[in-house]
Amino acid sequence: MVKTGEFFMIRELRQKGWSITAISEETGFDPKTIRKYINSEELPRKKESHKRGSKLDPFKEYLEKRIKEGTTNCSVLLEEIESMGYEGKITILRDFVRPYRTRPKKQATMRYETTPGKQAQMDWGHIGKFEVDRELKEIYAFTMVLSYSRMKYVEFTDSMDLETLMKCHMNGFAYFNGVPEQILYDNMKTAVIKHSPVEIRFNRKFEEFLAYYGIAPKACKPYRPQTKGKVENVVGYVKKNFLQRKHKPTLRALNEDMRVWLDQTANRKIHQTTLEAPITRFQHEQKYLSKSNSKPLFPINHWEIRRVSKDCFVSYQGKRYSVPFRYVGQELKIKETLDHHLEIYDSYECIAKHPLMSGKARDFINFEHYKGLQTTTAGLPTHSRLQSPDIEVEQRPLQMYEQLEGGDH
Repeated sequence: MVKTGEFFMIRELRQKGWSITAISEETGFDPKTIRKYINSEELPRKKESHKRGSKLDPFKEYLEKRIKEGTTNCSVLLEEIESMGYEGKITILRDFVRPYRTRPKKQATMRYETTPGKQAQMDWGHIGKFEVDRELKEIYAFTMVLSYSRMKYVEFTDSMDLETLMKCHMNGFAYFNGVPEQILYDNMKTAVIKHSPVEIRFNRKFEEFLAYYGIAPKACKPYRPQTKGKVENVVGYVKKNFLQRKHKPTLRALNEDMRVWLDQTANRKIHQTTLEAPITRFQHEQKYLSKSNSKPLFPINHWEIRRVSKDCFVSYQGKRYSVPFRYVGQELKIKETLDHHLEIYDSYECIAKHPLMSGKARDFINFEHYKGLQTTTAGLPTHSRLQSPDIEVEQRPLQMYEQLEGGDH
């Protein structure tokens, strides 16, 4: 039963341009009830209430506990209490939960629709701290949604760097089994390095990546998040629905549960705008997606092999970088990272990492790489910042050369 105050709120929201669906989401009333009171000129009559037990009563203690934990999504709560034996409808549950929910501010806007296969939207969302390799780290959600079908892909990561961004894109293309013509981005620094009224400049490496898959990037206008509202809604949906469910607090468990949630819930729920499930519209959209995802994966890293010199260096682009002395004479793998460092690997792990040198400096030494080498320390330079990436060293003590040339490793 709609109360008098709720009746006037419904009429007021309608006058402000809200759709019936939006009013229904805000108030929790059925769209049919909303239409009835929008078209009615009479105030709702107050019926005499006869107190009786509610089907929800046995579950209220559990619900209050879940609400204190931060879960106020009625769809999630309904699934949980139905598994416990609840046989009532969601309306009673919404009435119970409504006082605990904060009312978001909404603004009317024009919705823009795209043709099948034309566009996807991408965004990051901050999720909170979860366990990664037995350590708590900040976790982010990479989200991508196909604009026509609203088909969603979500992946959790502990980084938002360029390498992670490209890997998540490729995983998304594999999930959709296709690639859209265009992807819309906000002004995140890993993708857009300049956005002015006269110029939009994307990260060069990222542009190369998108061009490889035949994608045209597009940057949305600053301070206009509704431009990519479809993906903004996905981030909110993840927080309000997926994250309010029970999960093991690890990154791996989150991603395993996410795939199940995407396949069984998120992409099968009827969308309130299209009035179809994303998976249904996707069956039509998929044939319009490019098959560029069938190409070999974009080479994020370029590996090279280098042999370690007698004085514990590997060469790269005319510069030399130190490695631990025990690797003298061995072949090691090296790669240049997207954050302009050189990483050096043996068969199992990264054994050294240096910032790439520029200018006249020729050698980069980490003196930790020479610890344990049988030589005197006379003449060794001393500095409290020997391991600092800002220190570039060209000179080495003669004793070190003599020791290395002698072959005593």
